[in-house]
Amino acid sequence: MSDASQHPPTGPAADWARSFGSVAAAYDRGRPSYPREAAVWLVGKDPVTVLELGAGTGKLTAGLVDLGHDVHATDPDSAMLDILRRDLPDVRTSVASAEEIPAADRSVDVVVCAQSFHWFDLDRALPEIARVLRPGGRLALVWNQRDERIPWVRRLGALIGTQEQLRDPAGPLVQSALFGFVEDATFRFWQTVDRESIQDLVLSRSNIAVLDEPTRAAKLAEVLEFYDDYGRGMDGMQLPYTACCFRAAVIDQQPRDGAAVAAADVADESAGNASTSTEEPEVSDGTDTDMLLIDFR
Repeated sequence: MSDASQHPPTGPAADWARSFGSVAAAYDRGRPSYPREAAVWLVGKDPVTVLELGAGTGKLTAGLVDLGHDVHATDPDSAMLDILRRDLPDVRTSVASAEEIPAADRSVDVVVCAQSFHWFDLDRALPEIARVLRPGGRLALVWNQRDERIPWVRRLGALIGTQEQLRDPAGPLVQSALFGFVEDATFRFWQTVDRESIQDLVLSRSNIAVLDEPTRAAKLAEVLEFYDDYGRGMDGMQLPYTACCFRAAVIDQQPRDGAAVAAADVADESAGNASTSTEEPEVSDGTDTDMLLIDFR
């Protein structure tokens, strides 16, 4: 995922958000994919229509296609999508942002975002996502995060940066009135990194991609020294990750049809008439069950 919207983040984050196209090949080689069980939890086993926002080079897309889903992959960066198209030529793609989705109202079963939701202008993206979801459809989010409880992984994070280690990645979804209860699940897995791929992993990071060439080269030298210090050589290192997954069903925001509105008006009128009745209400003496169940604290 690269550029976020017509109203992108400001400051250094804006440069980071737009940096991925320049390192698309390194991103594809160095970043981990997603566990199959995570893809199943996010989207399901039965084939459905999926819109993927911020699909990048197709790290999750490939798994969704393998499960039989009909995927429309979008990303605002054409360089990232070029790699996805190369590897998955049968997948429909669009150069588009999450804030202006090229899909009709109520046209998809699941919208999925892998490693991208935090780049969106959510004031605009969440209503767009709700618009394209069918009734009962859901938004599914996933982030791969390094398990930095392990000391050497924490040391690597200190070298290359930890801005993607989000503490509450689905917070805006929890707070949105457009979606219901947010479920979550985690899936642990390992990525083998060797002396070559660890360099791609570093180069693919937005905070590294925006550095000037001498500073970037110095950072790579630091990481290689770190790798060589562990003496793993051609055997590589097992880098532990947790796929942090979230999903929530859309709350139907469509206006009711005429019949439903008329029925509601009748019900409201009846309620209004009942409230104007002159009949004296029954007064409880406090011993009936309903009164006793009231907590007056």
